[in-house]
Amino acid sequence: MARQTRGTPALTAAERAGIAFTVHEFAHDPDAGSYGLAAAQALGVDPARVFKTLVVAVDGARLVVAVIPVAARLNLKALAAAAGGKRADLAEPQVAERATGYVVGGISPLGQRRRLPTIVDDSALRHERIFVSAGRRGLDIELAPADLIHLTGATTASIAT
Repeated sequence: MARQTRGTPALTAAERAGIAFTVHEFAHDPDAGSYGLAAAQALGVDPARVFKTLVVAVDGARLVVAVIPVAARLNLKALAAAAGGKRADLAEPQVAERATGYVVGGISPLGQRRRLPTIVDDSALRHERIFVSAGRRGLDIELAPADLIHLTGATTASIAT
C-alpha cells in the first residue's frame, strides 16, 4: 500500500533528516467518526501503532502537541503535568490549524508551521514502527518512534488513557 505521493512539509522534514520512513496513502472517509481509527482500518494495522496528533492549550495560552494512539483518549491532567502546567484543554480547531499549517484530521507532528513543544505517549516506545499523519487526510508516514521523538524534539510521558 506504500507509494510515492506529492510532498507535504512533514514528508520534506523526514526526507531532509535522512530517516527511514514509508509513506502510506489511503482513501479518506470524511464521514468516519474517528479519522485515526479509519486510518488504522484502511492501512490494515493495529490501532495501537497508529497515533493521532492533538494540539492542546496549556494554562490557557501555551500550545503543546500531544501524540497518542488513535484508540486512546488524551489525559488532559497528565498532559498538563508533563508540559509543566496546571491545566490543559484541546485547542480550538482554527487555532490548531493556524499554528501547525495543517487541517484538523491531517495535523502531523512533523513539519509544522512553527515548532511546538511535543509530548509523545510513552506507549509509542513499545513498537518498532508507528504511523502518524503525513500532513493531510488519507496520508500517513510510518517511522521509528525514536525518529519521531528526535525530529520533533519531543519528550515522552504517559498521557493517554
